[in-house]
Formats: sequence, C-alpha cells, structure tokens
Amino acid sequence: MQKETIKIFAITGSTRRNSSNYKILKYISENIKTEFKIEIFEDLAGLPHFNPDLDNDDAPKEVKEFRDKISEADGVLICTPEYVFSIPGSLKNALEWCVSTIIFSDKKTGLITASASGEMGHEQLTLIMKTLEAKFEDETRLLIQGIRGKINEEGEIVSEETEVALQDFICNFEKQFIEV
Repeated sequence: MQKETIKIFAITGSTRRNSSNYKILKYISENIKTEFKIEIFEDLAGLPHFNPDLDNDDAPKEVKEFRDKISEADGVLICTPEYVFSIPGSLKNALEWCVSTIIFSDKKTGLITASASGEMGHEQLTLIMKTLEAKFEDETRLLIQGIRGKINEEGEIVSEETEVALQDFICNFEKQFIEV
C-alpha cells in the first residue's frame, strides 16, 4: 500500500535570493520523511500591496494563487528573518492578504525565525499566526539566532547545535501528520 503524500507549502520570509531562510527550508525539504512534498514559495515580492478594497472575490490573481496554495496544502512552514525588530514587510503583507479568510484556521504550521537576534520577530510571527488561527505548538516553533555563522553558502548547517535543533523541529513537525 502506497503512503499518501503530505503536501507542505513553505514560505521564506526573505526576498533575498539564496537567503539563509531559503537554505533552511531546503535543508528541511531534504531531511524530512519521504511522505512529505515541500513546495517553497519564493515570490513574496510578487504579491501586490495589501489593499482592503481589493480583498474580495475579485482579489488580484497572485493573491488568489497564494491563498490557493495555502488552502491546498496539508501544512505550512514559514521561515523568516527579523527586520527592524519585526517580521519583514513582504511577509506581513502576504499574511495580511489571509486575514479575511479561514485558510490558516487549524492548518498545521511550523514557524522558524532565523536571524541575527530574531526574538521580537519570532514573537510577532507567533502572534500573527495565532490571530490567523494556525495550529502550532512550542515544539513546532524554532528561533535560530546568529544564523549567518550557522549555515554556509552551500546551505550546509555548520553548527552542531543548530543541526540538532532543526532535526528535532523536523521530527516534531512530522508528528503532527504521521505516527512516528
């Protein structure tokens, strides 16, 4: 009997090409069980600025496609840096397009903040995702501080402590979906 594929929609909160946050999502996609298929969304910059007047059945095409990806996924992973003690504006913009929907309600979610400090951004991401009614636990949240010294240009985790934390995170994220 073939196992059913578990679809995960992963969002990198950085608009920078090959960012540390993208590398972490790639690492997770390469180290998660084979039942999981992870699609990494990298086009936050392609979403129009949130405008409540456009947040209706006729929302912009890019917004509809983004929302559909979240709706169709079994779970969502978000990995973001912290900018000026908050989440990046592009990620906040994307999440604002979801406020009037129920697409995150009870959606199994993993939250990672990987930045220089990240504490404030991590708190804000947690609050926003609670507001959107995403389903996550402390075990499916991870703060990685000083990320630049913990992952190299090739995307390899060079900090043993960070690798252990990511492996624990992956295991806890998987447990939401399958018995391990």
